[in-house]
Amino acid sequence: MITSASNDKLKYVRRLQAERRFRQREGVFVVEGTRWVKELVAAAVAPTMFFATADWLANPAHQRLIGQWGHRPLEVETALLHQMAETDTPAGVLAVVPQPNLAWPAQPSLLLLLDAIRDPGNLGTLLRSAAASGVDGVILGVGCVDAFNPKVVRSSMGAVLRLPIRTAVWEEIPELVAGTAVYLAAGEGQVAYTAVDWRTPATLIIGGEADGAGSEARQLANQLIHIPMHNAMESLNAAVAGSVILFEAVRQRSEGAGERRSGEKKGLRDCD
Repeated sequence: MITSASNDKLKYVRRLQAERRFRQREGVFVVEGTRWVKELVAAAVAPTMFFATADWLANPAHQRLIGQWGHRPLEVETALLHQMAETDTPAGVLAVVPQPNLAWPAQPSLLLLLDAIRDPGNLGTLLRSAAASGVDGVILGVGCVDAFNPKVVRSSMGAVLRLPIRTAVWEEIPELVAGTAVYLAAGEGQVAYTAVDWRTPATLIIGGEADGAGSEARQLANQLIHIPMHNAMESLNAAVAGSVILFEAVRQRSEGAGERRSGEKKGLRDCD
């Protein structure tokens, strides 16, 4: 049981929480809470370290959960787990797990490219929306917050485990998006996002919260698109804008699939 604030494992976890370069060097990140343990169990991800308080372990449901997982936690005093955690009210359980390295899709149909998204909450929400809308991969361009930042991890709700995520400089990005039409969401875009044919392979670029997309993103884009707005509103939060557009792609692709199925059935009837 960890009972000292000078324990090396406690110091290691605190450093992982605080330092992007250290997380990258170690190839791991920290997750907190029972929901995250459930995500790890479902994904069969083995922890490199696993910590829990006596109160958390006393819950029979939690005992069953770690029995499913097959990994026993190291018990830690509640006050010390609070020092290891980033949340204001820790749930009593915390794990260190490997950063996933999912293969980049060979023929992507929908990609999300983020340019200078610095707010962890926005990045986490965009990753969550990307996973929910069926995005094949996410590219983090220059100036983006780390995908394994503790606040990003929390707001992603498990999406960091499910998505191929690449951090790339602009020289590398054209190869990652090859074979897709590239659309940049911008206030001055002349084409409404609903007028784009999202049924074909596409990359959506969402720019930073303060200044929008940079010159490299604009040069890469085939077309600037916008979200029409009422009441003289000029823009939306980056995470909201990206989510709105991604789910328009979902809508179009769902309708297109339905039309194809209908056509196939009609063709069968015509042959009878």
